[in-house]
This record gives sequence, C-alpha cells and structure tokens, in this order.
Amino acid sequence: MKRTKKNRGIRELKSRYGYLFTTHWIFGIVVFFALPLVQSIIFSFSKIEIIGGGVNIHLVGLENYKQILFSDPDYETWISGSLTSYLYSLPLIILLSMALALILNQKFKGRLFFRALYFLPVIISTGAVMNLIFTTTGTDMANMGVSEAYSANMVSVDDIVNLLDIQGEVANYITVTISKIFDLVWSCGIQIVLFLAGLQSVPATLFEASRVEGATKWEEFWFITFPMLSRVTLLVAVFTMVELITSERTTLIKRVYAMMRTGNYDETSAMMWFYFLICGAIMAFLIFLYNRFLMKRWE
Repeated sequence: MKRTKKNRGIRELKSRYGYLFTTHWIFGIVVFFALPLVQSIIFSFSKIEIIGGGVNIHLVGLENYKQILFSDPDYETWISGSLTSYLYSLPLIILLSMALALILNQKFKGRLFFRALYFLPVIISTGAVMNLIFTTTGTDMANMGVSEAYSANMVSVDDIVNLLDIQGEVANYITVTISKIFDLVWSCGIQIVLFLAGLQSVPATLFEASRVEGATKWEEFWFITFPMLSRVTLLVAVFTMVELITSERTTLIKRVYAMMRTGNYDETSAMMWFYFLICGAIMAFLIFLYNRFLMKRWE
C-alpha cells in the first residue's frame, strides 16, 4: 500500500509539472489560434463594416459563400490553380525527400555537410534572409517561384519537352514539374529529416537476414525499408499537405491576403474556409486510402 501511494504521488507530481510546463502553450493556442479561428468562422457568415470606433458585424448566413461560388469570376480559377499545385506537388515532394533521405543515410565522406545543406532552406526561408534575397533585384521576385527566381529563365523547359517530342497532358505535367524542381527541393528539408530518423530506426538485422537470403536492393526497399517507414511516410504526408495548403506561394492564399489588406474580411474568410474544407476532404480521402490499402497490408 505504501509503495502504491508513493507511486501515485510521484505520478500526480509529474502531472502537475506537466500541466505547469504546458500552460503557456495552451494559453497561446487559445488566444492566438482558437479565438481567431472562431472569429474567422463568424466573419465568413457575416458582413463586416469597419468604422472609426470598431467593427460592425451583421450575420448574413450563406450570402458570402453564394457570392464567391456563383458571382465571383476569379475564385474558381484561384482555387483550381491552388488545388492543382497541391495535388502534383504532394507526391513529388514525398518521393524526392524519401530518395534524398536514402542517399543521405548512406556512409560517405561529407555526409553531415550535405545533410545540413538540404536543411538550410528551412532556416533561410523562415527569416529575414529570404526577404533580403527577394528585394535585391529590380523585378518583383517576391511573387515568383524559387525556380524562376534563381534560374532567371536560363533553362528553357519548353525546348527540352519539344526536343523529346512529348505532347498532351504528360508534356504539361513534365513542364510544370521541371520548372518547379527548385521549389520542390526547397520544400523537402523537414521531410528529409523525418525520413532519416525513420531510416535510422530500422533494425540492421533485417537487412543482414535479407542479404543472407539473397535479396536485392530493390527487394530490400519494397519489403523492408518502405514497410518499416509506413508511419513516418504518413507523418510526412500529413505535414506536407498542411504545408502546401497554407503556403503563401499558393495562388488563393496570395490573392486572399491581398484582399484582406484592403479591409475585406467577410468574403475572404468564406474563401479560405471553403478552400480548407475541400483540402481537408482530399486529405481525409488520401489518408483513408493509405490506411486501407497499405498500412493494413503491412501490419
């Protein structure tokens, strides 16, 4: 009984310390995330009038959603462009980050340097360095992709596709993919770190046993490496989807921010919520397919 009471007292003490250390985080979530989230939902169903003494909110129901869906000529173009970029970037970023993680997980000279090199864009893009880079030229580089900005159109992707005689939707996909290759590499930093952590947790005994059985590298990847990375891949996929949805380089996000600067908070809130609902449905569908056809099979 004494030992049980002692253990219970230690657990309660640890729980108190845990709540104490997370109090500031909970406060930040409520004040800076939950309250603005609820406020934006209210704005999407309201008409906002900014006056000298504050803001007048008039509830109008689904009027804003009807406006953006049936009367706004640009919203459909913005959302289709954003979703197209989202759907083609997601698999490419996951595959590219996994391939780079497999390379960086090998033993070679300068491995630590190249690991840091691929994570460097994550550090640069979150600070003032990127703003300085984007304002050092005469053109408006802030609205350009990383690929166009740094290559300065030195490489013509269209010429390469025409030389290979590729046409149709395949040609368009290849053109967009190649022209955005720097953007994709730029977006792989955290994903590479996550895949590296997953690769280093795979038991080496599995690979030793497969070599004894005469398995090839391709078979090792499909029957050992990839199944063992199933949960890490799901984590990377969810993180990448959220990052792509909220990226400021997304067409819709860019346009909505510009409209918000003019004081338009009602229609823009409706635009964002409808966009996030569609993206959330796509995320749920992709996660369902992954769990249904891959996770259960590996388990």
